[in-house]
Amino acid sequence: MSLDSQVLDRPISQNLPSVEANLTYLIPMAEKLINYTYEPPAGIPRSNGTYQTHKLPIYNARSISKNILLDREGFAFTRHQTHVSNFYDEDEVRRVYYPEAEQLLKDVTGATQVVIFDHTLRNAGQSKPGENNIKEPAKQVHNDFTAKSGYTRARRELAAQGIENIDTLLQQRFAIINVWRAIAQPIQESPLAVCDAQSIGPTDLVAGDLMYRDRVGETYGVTYNSQHQWFYFPQMHRDEALFIKCFDSAEDGIARFAAHTAFEDPTSPADAPPRESIELRTFVFYPA
Repeated sequence: MSLDSQVLDRPISQNLPSVEANLTYLIPMAEKLINYTYEPPAGIPRSNGTYQTHKLPIYNARSISKNILLDREGFAFTRHQTHVSNFYDEDEVRRVYYPEAEQLLKDVTGATQVVIFDHTLRNAGQSKPGENNIKEPAKQVHNDFTAKSGYTRARRELAAQGIENIDTLLQQRFAIINVWRAIAQPIQESPLAVCDAQSIGPTDLVAGDLMYRDRVGETYGVTYNSQHQWFYFPQMHRDEALFIKCFDSAEDGIARFAAHTAFEDPTSPADAPPRESIELRTFVFYPA
């Protein structure tokens, strides 16, 4: 499937309602970007990157959600009822939500196999670094994987799950797709914005080392480009799901990387409760 013939600056944002908000971009840098997932040794900053905010329109995509394609814009949206009663219950998430999301991804993408390898809960009111695994919303424009780390993370996680024929699997087309959802009341504070992958230039993506205590990953920081087109789905609730393409092994014009970030919504009430959300990270394997 090739999308080369499509116009990259498709006016899909035309006539859509929007909010104006500050998005935090990486400033171009000469050295390799390094970010730590933990408190680094004394004298070393958590990140050696410097960042700058740009005030941009973020378009309400609800009215065009059926026209947005995961393989073109790099994200997609659907209604999907979950039977999870408590997303803070680790066992219930793995026992109930993982199979729900696996089937949903197969339905949405036509995948032959889906492997869920990670999930993250976000709630600024409950996040206690070092004490629990709940994180705050990420408020810098980024993409979770790079053209390199998509493969290295896949090999690592598939091996950890005891999956056989890894070399064969990684020779066919696969993608890393996040499944993002509200887990409590409708989201008002720190909603998620997603950038149309077709509006992102190759030089906008800056590979950076992501330092863990036991390994080094790689993610993309993103530098500002006036062509970027940003979208969100306001007031998302727990029976809606947003898909974000963070990597695709296909290199024939299909969307590969959809940058994203939380942002401060200027229409959010001052007393809005902290955003509560979950994102699953998944490998999606397409028919050979």
